Amino acid sequence: MILFRVFRIALANLRYPATPEDAVAAAEHAIEQAAAAGAGIICFPECFIPGYRGMGKAVPPVDAAFLERAWSAVASAAANSRVAVILGTERVVDNALRISALVINPDGSIAGFQDKTQLDPSEDIAYVPGSGRHVFQTGPLKFGVAICHEGWRYPETVRWPARHGAHVVFHPHLHEAEPGSYWPSTFADPANSFHEKAMLCRAAENTCYFASVNYASEGSPTTSAVVRPDGTVLCYQPYGVDGLLVADVDLDAATGLLASRVREG
Repeated sequence: MILFRVFRIALANLRYPATPEDAVAAAEHAIEQAAAAGAGIICFPECFIPGYRGMGKAVPPVDAAFLERAWSAVASAAANSRVAVILGTERVVDNALRISALVINPDGSIAGFQDKTQLDPSEDIAYVPGSGRHVFQTGPLKFGVAICHEGWRYPETVRWPARHGAHVVFHPHLHEAEPGSYWPSTFADPANSFHEKAMLCRAAENTCYFASVNYASEGSPTTSAVVRPDGTVLCYQPYGVDGLLVADVDLDAATGLLASRVREG
């Protein structure tokens, strides 16, 4: 008999929140849903709390006190549901704003942050890049986080956690349709943009799972998806549909073999 080490993950493919307070409530509800689905971890899109600044989004001024309260509320929801959380958020460090992911353990304690280290040029007006990469663990699952632009265009942001034992690299992002753009209906169709093909590459070139989570919006060029370590698609969320994408990942398949063979320097 062949036994597999399977871990269930959830991706929160949710609509952009109307207000920061709505984002907190939506996150709490999604965590409850993830627990009900049997997931051990849930990942939210980029800057879900308080909302991504840019692309025409109206977000209130930076409020560090609000962020602390929001993180505490989400941590309480994680503890109540016994689910680990990767929360797309922002944080103030040395009076500068960073795009980040807050990682919360199933008991509600804080595991740490993964800051976005490679910004899109359009983000320079609002954010500054962080530095350093991290691997986190919940139960048997080891994972890393690569946020939006850095996961698409900087393969080393995915390779580093895979080289350090990550079974899954989560990829919170925001990607919405531009006026007159092509609206895809099938994941990684040749007519789609390069972004979903990049998901396949990030998984296959590192022999790890790549779990990308977007906001739900009409005509979105990409959707939330989980790609296997061989570069094939495990599952994806229907485009524009609000809800959780739940997937079982085989930890033994995520060997990191190809990532480990890369010579650096």
